[in-house]
Amino acid sequence: MSRRTYNQYCATARTLDIVGERWTLLVIRELLTGPKRFGDLLANLAGMGTGLLAARLRYLQEEGLVQQVVLPPPAKAPAYALTEAGADLGPTVLALARWGLRWAAEERREGEVFRLGWTVLGMQAIFDAEAARDVRAVYEFRVDDDVFHVRVEHGEIESVHGPAQRPDVVIETSAEVFRALMAGELSVAEAKRSGSAEVSGDQQLLRKLRSLFRLPQPQARVAEEAAGGSALTPPTGGKPSNPL
Repeated sequence: MSRRTYNQYCATARTLDIVGERWTLLVIRELLTGPKRFGDLLANLAGMGTGLLAARLRYLQEEGLVQQVVLPPPAKAPAYALTEAGADLGPTVLALARWGLRWAAEERREGEVFRLGWTVLGMQAIFDAEAARDVRAVYEFRVDDDVFHVRVEHGEIESVHGPAQRPDVVIETSAEVFRALMAGELSVAEAKRSGSAEVSGDQQLLRKLRSLFRLPQPQARVAEEAAGGSALTPPTGGKPSNPL
């Protein structure tokens, strides 16, 4: 594919030369939670198209951000994974997610696609490391046909697709209920009482789960006109909310 450049001797511009094309960072986002087969990437990147995805993957391989791998048994299928350089973009992608939760958290628009798997990475974006400094636990989430788990280890988090070997807490629910849990509209205890979620495991670690993730308070990007005058006022802040 053609290489466009800002032609600036600047680290930011050079980075955007590599990852600034449409869809590129979303391919990186998909691979941050582990290797993916071509078909998995295509399913999660609705609207991208087979030809464009193939071109982006070739480009990212040439740039040293993505490599081809073979998934372990029983799959033994060809897949794509991030290189060290590609994985190093993780904090950048998470920072964009946190910015979006604060400054672009509008209502879901008609026609917008949502994939539950994106929540796997999103949980890293809203993780409260300070609240987790004394926590060591593995939480497994079974949401419809998807399974993923979160490993919390003394202020650090790892969230990956697939079941955990020995989860401390297991939460099984539907995608809609899980969305409500992540949005802070419903607590795990409420979902359990209503029968919309099945929960098992260490009760103390379950109670701790709610404090480990903190949604930023949504803000308006455009200043509003002050009441009774023409002056503009900045958006007001607020305390972050706790999902789960």
